[in-house]
Amino acid sequence: MKVVTAEQMRSVEAAAVAAGLTYAGMMEQAGQAVAQAIDEAGLADGMRILVLVGPGNNGGDGLVAARTLRDLGAEVTCYLWKRDTEDDANYAHAVEAGVEVIRQADDAELAQFRELVDRCHVLVDALLGTGASGAPRGDLAALLSALDDGLALLQPATEPLRRLDRAGSVYRQRPVIVAVDLPSGLSADTGEADALTPRADLTVTFGFPKAGHFRFPGADMVGTLQVADIGIPEALAADVALEVADQAMVRPLLPARPLNSNKGTFGKAMVVGGSINYTGAPYMAAMGAARAGAGLVTLAVPQPLYPILAARAAEMTYVLLPSDMGALTPEALKVLGEAFAGYKALLLGPGLGREKATVEFVRQLLGLRAAGRRTALGFLARETVQEAEPFELPAAVIDADALNALADTPEWWANTQARLILTPHPGELARLRGTTVEAIQADRVTAAAEAAAAWRQVVVLKGAFTVVAAPDRRAVILPFANPALASAGTGDVLAGAIAGMLAQGLAPESAAVVGAYVHGLAGELAREALGEAGVLATDLLPLVPEAMQQLRGE
Repeated sequence: MKVVTAEQMRSVEAAAVAAGLTYAGMMEQAGQAVAQAIDEAGLADGMRILVLVGPGNNGGDGLVAARTLRDLGAEVTCYLWKRDTEDDANYAHAVEAGVEVIRQADDAELAQFRELVDRCHVLVDALLGTGASGAPRGDLAALLSALDDGLALLQPATEPLRRLDRAGSVYRQRPVIVAVDLPSGLSADTGEADALTPRADLTVTFGFPKAGHFRFPGADMVGTLQVADIGIPEALAADVALEVADQAMVRPLLPARPLNSNKGTFGKAMVVGGSINYTGAPYMAAMGAARAGAGLVTLAVPQPLYPILAARAAEMTYVLLPSDMGALTPEALKVLGEAFAGYKALLLGPGLGREKATVEFVRQLLGLRAAGRRTALGFLARETVQEAEPFELPAAVIDADALNALADTPEWWANTQARLILTPHPGELARLRGTTVEAIQADRVTAAAEAAAAWRQVVVLKGAFTVVAAPDRRAVILPFANPALASAGTGDVLAGAIAGMLAQGLAPESAAVVGAYVHGLAGELAREALGEAGVLATDLLPLVPEAMQQLRGE
């Protein structure tokens, strides 16, 4: 599903009108979608609903929602801010349906407004839409400030509409807040949010999600995001380069699992990593690849790590690599060159460490120049060691300390022929790009897209709303922002899942999208089961197959 800016949304709507739709018809569908979402949550019939109505199309959507909610059995009041109701058909229809109307102009001290906020079960925010810009000022700022003050006096919602009576006192509950298109004061493009922006429990947006829905701090104000169809053909947004992954995108990309298959059907993945101080990372990465469906996963690790890893991962095969004090050195290249045959996917980096010899190993493995001399792809380049036979790398996921090795190699992208998927977190991407974490986080989509275009490789920028960017600047946002995944090792599982998809024959960009989506969905399952704190990376592993099963509808 495409993700649009405010200007792109205006262009798409204009194109839809040119194709035969009407603004009135789209507004009708939008308002009905808001009412339907409220009704499906069990919050319409018999409920007191306050709809805040602004002067633009967003307010028109709110009036349609108000009328529809009234028809569904709700007690509805519309509170109008600066809306000219002359010749406003939606206003007339709402009044005809029995919706109560109060104007801010007639409520100078906002006393009625405060009372409405205090007693409503649901508050619909239809004040400002995608076209609004700048901080709320004047009487709108006063209105939102009064709303903020009123909400602060109410108890957070623990159960929908529950009222608790303790020691004779009534604990009034905060209303459920539903934003129309986006919470008022939130930028549709940048995600910037005013201090008075109401934090929504549910946001119903129309046609396509907006870029600001996925950019902080605004993304934290959206609540659950629901995208409603208002009749706009998706083809009208074909030129938009940004998408958000959903089940409709990911399900067809999942590797097939034919009945007459064997382990060779699903490909071989090799994980190269580990050092004496980091034994867990290669284990979790390899298990991530196996749980994602790879037919065979091999751990290529420093020889001293074998007893530790073999005791934990009996399902893996092993390639034991030469090392110095448990850190990989360029001598390992010859062993790898002889082992790569038949492998479709390589994952390089989990737990490697940053020893100088290991950095040199990564450079030579990827065919990079190092220390002022040129090294040929696949050769063991040392004065005292004979060159190994040349070999061709499988498609590779580059993670963790392998990324740090690239960051220490000027213009590395110009000196490798390998097909890569780079999976940096913001700090790693900042080092690779020679900038700051703050600059990366300020516009994650642009940061990932620019890196992918400059390096001519696929980039997966990890974090809340992970971004997968292709070399042609197309980008996909993953719809997951989950604090349960903020623990050590979850990135190793992600890299492994992507490698597992590569092993099963997916192209790099598709493997990155599917692996990241499955990983994110497994994270949601972990949060449901265990909560937002205390989830371990290993908790994700058995949930990866469950996530794929859910995606397939099984």
